[in-house]
Amino acid sequence: MSAKILVVDDDPAIRDILVRILQRENYTPITATNGLEALDKVVHESPDLILLDVTMPILDGFEVCRRLKDNERTALIPVTMLTGLDDREHRRRGVEVGADDFLTKPIEQSLLRARLRSQLRIKRLTDQLDRTESVIFMLALAVEAKDAYTEGHLRRLSSYSEQLALAANLDQHQVKAIRLGGLLHDIGKISIDDAILGKPSQLTEEEYNHIKRHPEEGARIVAPMRFASEVGPIIRHHHERWDGSGYPDGLRGEDIPIGARIVAIVDAYDAMMTDRPYRKSLGLEEALRRLRAGRGREWDPDLLDLFIRLIEDGRLIEPESEDSRSRLERQL
Repeated sequence: MSAKILVVDDDPAIRDILVRILQRENYTPITATNGLEALDKVVHESPDLILLDVTMPILDGFEVCRRLKDNERTALIPVTMLTGLDDREHRRRGVEVGADDFLTKPIEQSLLRARLRSQLRIKRLTDQLDRTESVIFMLALAVEAKDAYTEGHLRRLSSYSEQLALAANLDQHQVKAIRLGGLLHDIGKISIDDAILGKPSQLTEEEYNHIKRHPEEGARIVAPMRFASEVGPIIRHHHERWDGSGYPDGLRGEDIPIGARIVAIVDAYDAMMTDRPYRKSLGLEEALRRLRAGRGREWDPDLLDLFIRLIEDGRLIEPESEDSRSRLERQL
């Protein structure tokens, strides 16, 4: 069954163009000419994705998006807002009301096709997850999308953290919390300026202090969620160091939650093994050398030894690439 896409625009010419493109791509288009009609169509048609114009009579796109995202039954429907060229204010307001993506008018067809596939892939995934897992997934993608250099980082970190937790013989409840902590450890970076995250040169002291706020911000963001008591401390303390020189609270040794100690190790490893704006991947040999150099200073010595054994024994498994996962999703 083809994906059902709701096109919301008061301009009949734009609606017609979008409908023709969607039909050529074998999607099922639905149309609405204003915001109130759009909300009614969402209730009765349950679209898989919404293409939503910003400027409309009766109810504008921002208010439509806000109402959809505030409603638990419609919050996970991807909303792509259609904005004018370089309209930063519209994009800012769109982010505030929860828009998932933006397309600039006039719309480039190849870009539209790619964005549709991407958003519908997310929708298929969230349809398979329970409510909590869906929220986690969407939040994690929002963080990762801010920094092209960290593509796949959250997926790998969640998997590596889970593997190390299992190797440490932690119970199933702890393992799940650590897996989610790995996925959400950097969620606080939503509040960090993109220019700072992607800066290709050394950060100033002010910029570094700005970034150092992200563990506390992340713990605050997940606080209303039902798993906050288990996952929040992992997020808050994943930059603490074994010797007490980390942040935000200067915890040391086993005062640092074990989940945070695990995420700290695998986060450092993955950062060393991937390209960043300011340097290329360090390679496995140098990454292992640096990990050993920080044993008992930056990282829990016993957990670090266990993680290095996983690597050297060939037991640390990298999760499937996005392309492989996309092929799997098409088969589901």
